[in-house]
This record gives sequence, C-alpha cells and structure tokens, in this order.
Amino acid sequence: MTRVVITGMGAVAPLGNDTETFLNGIFNSEVGIRPITKFDASETGITVAGEVADFDVKLRVGKRDGRKMDLFAQYAIDASDQALENAGLKDEEGNVNVADPKRFGVLLGNGIGGLTTIQEQVIKMHDKGPQRVSPLFVPMSIPNMVSGNVSLRFGAKGINATIVTACASATNAVGEAFWKIQSGKTDVMLAGGAEATVNEIGIAGFAALTALSTEADPAQASKPFDKNRHGFVLGEGSGVLVLESLEHAQARGAKILGEIVGYGATSDAYHMTSPAPDGEGATRAMQAALDDANIKAEQVSYINAHGTATGANDGSEAHAIANVFGANNVLVSSTKGMTGHLLGAAGAIESVISVGALVREELPVNVGVDEQDDDTKLVDLVNEENRHVAPEYVMSNSFGFGGHNAVVVFKKWHEEA
Repeated sequence: MTRVVITGMGAVAPLGNDTETFLNGIFNSEVGIRPITKFDASETGITVAGEVADFDVKLRVGKRDGRKMDLFAQYAIDASDQALENAGLKDEEGNVNVADPKRFGVLLGNGIGGLTTIQEQVIKMHDKGPQRVSPLFVPMSIPNMVSGNVSLRFGAKGINATIVTACASATNAVGEAFWKIQSGKTDVMLAGGAEATVNEIGIAGFAALTALSTEADPAQASKPFDKNRHGFVLGEGSGVLVLESLEHAQARGAKILGEIVGYGATSDAYHMTSPAPDGEGATRAMQAALDDANIKAEQVSYINAHGTATGANDGSEAHAIANVFGANNVLVSSTKGMTGHLLGAAGAIESVISVGALVREELPVNVGVDEQDDDTKLVDLVNEENRHVAPEYVMSNSFGFGGHNAVVVFKKWHEEA
C-alpha cells in the first residue's frame, strides 16, 4: 500500500500568519485570544475571540481576486500557497510543479461557508431591496468555494471537494485525502480547512446556544479540561498540509516532515449538538484510526485533543481516551486554550501542530488549566514538566455537531516503514 508523507504546511491563525510564527507561539504557550476588534460585540455578551491579525488580502491573495472571495477562502488561498512553497512545489515564477496536474487534488474542510458575505448581503437586501444583492453572493458564500478557489488558483485538476462536518470537517478532509493517495488514485493533495466566522451573526449564534465563554480576560477565556471551564472561544483561520505519495515526494527530492498513517471516522448518532457522554463514538473513531495505522495504543505518545473547554466535550473525550488507551497512559493537550476553536478549520491547524510536535520533538502544553476537573482526570495533561517528549506517533481528534467524529494518526518520518 502506498505510503503518504507530509512535505509542506501552511497556517493563517490567531498566533501567526505563517507556519513558523504560529508554531513558535504554540510551543511557547502563547495565547492568541484577544478582545474582539472586527465589530462592536458589546450587545452579544462576548468580548474575546481568536482573531487573525494583520491579514492584508492585497499582499496575500491579490486585490482583484480577493474581491471575489469571502475571508474564509482568502485564508485558505494563503495557507495553501505557504504549504506549496514549504513543500518546494513552486518554481521561481510562482508556478506549481507537480508531475501530473490531473493527479493533484484539493480536499478542504469548512463548517459554515462565507458567513461574513451572508451577513452583509442579507442586511443589504433588507435595507435596500433584493436587486442590490451582489451577483457574487452565491459564489462567495457557498462552502465548496474553499476548495474551488484553491483548485483554480494552483491548477489542481484532480479531485476538488469540500467536506462539511462541522468541527470535524478539516480532520475528515485530511483523512480522506490520505486515503485517496494511499489507494493510488492521486499523487499530491492539499488537505486541511478554513473558517472565518468571527462576525456578529457567528458570535451571536453560538452565544445563543450558550456555547461560548463570556470571560473578558483572554488568559482565562478558554480553559480545556479545567474544573471551571465555561465554554469555547470562537477562532478563525486556515491550516493546509501538502500530502504526497512517498514515491512522488522522493522522485523530486522533497524534504519530508512526517507521515500520515491512520484515519478513523464514526458517528455518535446520539444528539444534535452534544457528544455521547461515555464517548462511545469517539472511542470507535480513535480505535479505527489505530487499526488503520496498524499500531497499538501504547505506541502513541501524544493526543492533540478536540478539547473545546465545554462541559459536555471535555469529560466525554477524556472517557473515550481512557476507553482506548487506559487511564493516564498517554499525554494529552488541547491547544484551543491558545487559539480558540476554529470550527471547521480546527483540525487543520491542529494537524499542523501535531506534525510540528513530531518535527520539534516536544509537545504543546494544555494552556488554560488551573485545576483539572475530576471528570477529566482519566487523562494526563501536557504541562511544562512533561512536555519534553519526542513523539513517534501523534493522534489528532476532532468532533463536531451532528455526531461527527474524525481522528488522524501521524508518524515521525523514517525512511524504513
């Protein structure tokens, strides 16, 4: 079976608009959550978010193209460009060089589509009438344009698809892209996700669900696995990986960052927004990923948890991890204490972090926990004392509204299988 390797990564996220800056922030335990600046949030009751800062669309996407895209697609274009550059797949003129463009595909995840465009155009229709709605409203707002725009930009003529499974979207996209290459159907994939929902309707909608943290102090807003956690912080951005068949990567002398070896996806079939309390669906997804990788639980050094800092998620996930790995047998952290929750893009930046842990040979700390909740003490959290571990296998979990569970397993790169 074809081995699948990671040769490039790109990130546009609350802690930085390039992969190195982003990962430096993560591994330095910095908090990228800040007071909301994109709009006046005073009436929503929410004051902080994981905003992307200093994103200049003219420099990163181009003024003309940027006008035709919602922010979520702009983020994806930039992260994809970074990933291709990092992979050495662009020539001096900026053209993408792959052996066969028809075997170069895009699989990205997104949760809600162009929510800023939707908000703006509905207001315009209400205030000025339906004839004033932009002719670009539909192509700017539909979720599939996250992959569509990336495919157009970089000439990817293979599969071009967007997966929409709420907060599991990007991890599903990475896993499905892995399977596409592994099966021999394609050679190179851009895989990950993007989201841009830090706007009035996005914040108001999740606030109405009582899902968001109302804490004004950014350092105390997102507290995964903490006894006093009180909801998630909305984040935005994009993460993209370049996945290649080992044969394609070696033929061009690519630098290999890591390998993807397993993927599992299941459904809770339990509730519209809440996970199964015993973590039954998440348990099966993690076990499926291990089985797909043909490894045992004890070989996994670290799990990047979904860990949203909501009461329902963290306890359920801790039980699921214990179901598969046994209690306190693997180091775990949620990085959402630093980034907030990027919804459909969460698994994308967390895949970047997971590969970063393999390359940097250290683990990201579970920032935001002051006192671990008793219901989550089935897992050992990464802290400053135990973070200096060089992992061989890393697992990344993502779970979404609708009962979606997606899990991927990454491996440190070794030429021998």
